[in-house]
Amino acid sequence: MNIDFAELGNVTLRALSSLITLFLVTKMLGKKQVSQLSLFDYVIGISIGNFAAEMTINLESNEINGIVAVLIFGVVAYLISYATIKSITLRRFFMGTPTIIIQNGKILEKNLRKVKFDINDMLEEIRSNGYFDLSQVEYAVMEASGKLSILPKPEYRPLTPQDMKIKVSSESLCANIIIDSKIMHKNLENMNKDEKWLLKELKVKGYSDLSKILLATLDINEKVVVYEKNINEKSKDILE
Repeated sequence: MNIDFAELGNVTLRALSSLITLFLVTKMLGKKQVSQLSLFDYVIGISIGNFAAEMTINLESNEINGIVAVLIFGVVAYLISYATIKSITLRRFFMGTPTIIIQNGKILEKNLRKVKFDINDMLEEIRSNGYFDLSQVEYAVMEASGKLSILPKPEYRPLTPQDMKIKVSSESLCANIIIDSKIMHKNLENMNKDEKWLLKELKVKGYSDLSKILLATLDINEKVVVYEKNINEKSKDILE
């Protein structure tokens, strides 16, 4: 088999330019395009992907045409995304609206058909949310993104500290202060601590050698949690 290195190089350059263009367009559209696809976002994403593939593989096509097409779709998507922020009417048209499929414990068959769901689809989604008994569900709402949100009946809702009238301490994100045995000085500084303080805390916990530490975290209550390296430890195969 003869390999045309000139053609291979051309494909490589086209692939790289496609990747760069897609990355820039996706970055412009924001994380929503990646994490919560509405119907419009899905159509735009598929179209942009097709343009990028055509631009990479079809060597007879003009590369600049593909790049322009991707940019046009990206700009249109960005403008519509901006417009939907300003206008609730446009938001409803392009992004859709939530649909209630269970109300007061009753299945709304009309709305179920509206979202193109059958009973099995609905039960599967409800089980995915952790409810295996339909009688425990008070409301179920199909979001515009296609995700099913569930409000259980009061007697099946988990207790909260407020329900128990218990006072709890404030919480925040934990800072990663050691990663792969390396001290994250910037994270430590953001928690108003220094290396001297950290080494003292680690010594109290019995760690004098950083090479044994895979990860260490620090919360706002000055609690340091250490995770040791355990590369030789085997897992129990119980999930087959």
